[in-house]
Amino acid sequence: MGFESQIAQDQADQPHSLVLRFPAGQPLVLDSGAVLAPLTIAYQAYGLLNAERSNAVLICHALTGDQHVANAHPITGKPGWWETMVGPGKPIDTNRFYVLCANVLGGCMGTTGPASLDPATGRPYATDLPLVTIRDMVRAQAMLVDALGIETLFCVAGGSMGGMQVLEWASSFPHRVFAAMPLATATKHSAQNIAFNEVGRQAVMADPGWHGGRYREAGTRPDKGLGVARMAAHITYLSEPALQRKFGRKLQDRAAPTFSFDADFQIESYLRHQGSSFVERFDANSYLYLTRAMDYFDLAADHGGVLARAFLGTKTRFCVMSFTSDWLFPTADSRQIVHALNAAAASVSFVEIESDKGHDAFLLHEPEMLATARGFLESAARARGIA
Repeated sequence: MGFESQIAQDQADQPHSLVLRFPAGQPLVLDSGAVLAPLTIAYQAYGLLNAERSNAVLICHALTGDQHVANAHPITGKPGWWETMVGPGKPIDTNRFYVLCANVLGGCMGTTGPASLDPATGRPYATDLPLVTIRDMVRAQAMLVDALGIETLFCVAGGSMGGMQVLEWASSFPHRVFAAMPLATATKHSAQNIAFNEVGRQAVMADPGWHGGRYREAGTRPDKGLGVARMAAHITYLSEPALQRKFGRKLQDRAAPTFSFDADFQIESYLRHQGSSFVERFDANSYLYLTRAMDYFDLAADHGGVLARAFLGTKTRFCVMSFTSDWLFPTADSRQIVHALNAAAASVSFVEIESDKGHDAFLLHEPEMLATARGFLESAARARGIA
């Protein structure tokens, strides 16, 4: 096991972040009916909570993200995954707002997940951990917010799987969310997205090193399977124009094809690098759990099949953003959210941002996205009375 791999394993129970531990007397009841206790939530906090406790912003991370939204990552050393959006003077200004980001339930960076030790057995939960849903993740975050003495969040923001959590927050706890900013997301996974997730899960489970999920005890890791899963998923985060512009059919460090199965093309080398670097910081079982949670998410189904009912009576202000080249969560998905919010008489603004960067655009420096977020939050802060 490499040095980074050992650090990653340690993060499951000894994360380099703030931690709240809820005892067995404060269980989390899951959608499946299972009860999870005790519960650990790892999170990061930036800025200061004001005296009125009215300036708290909750950031919800995407599938392969974590709580390290605006600080150097403890495993990779790379900048926080949303430092374009969060930080001093940024749209989500840590000089003005108290910003929280928690590792999701089922994750692998300190919040209770399959890599965590089961106190009942002293072994990692592995696949003995009950399946979790997006709503379970949000309930766990609500426990964190309660413990910090915050009654109402000024804003909940996030993209992709994080955007799903934003929508669930606004639906489950409308009185606790003043503003919501879901980006590049949907109220349910499409059949195509479920299909891509299943390919990834099957790649992990077909790896001989998976050992039915008990790979830590077997001293192995399903790195090849998880790497392939990451490669397949990463293609969906990009767009064909972006791939063509960056890679085209350029060869990798060679003047001619090798007539072998080596990585002749730059795009092959790039995807292999994405796969190999990912396995150093992410737990394979967490990948199974979190993709499954996304597959199960269907906000309308939780409200009799009528999406507008999920937001009836809400006072939350919404800013929905999509990107023109995002084919994983296309603009049609965001328009469905906006139509439901309009039907529920909610306050909503919507921006479709011109970008050829694909789904990952919400993580990148997109000036229109940043300007839209800044304007929305400034308006909401004035309405909230935040200086």
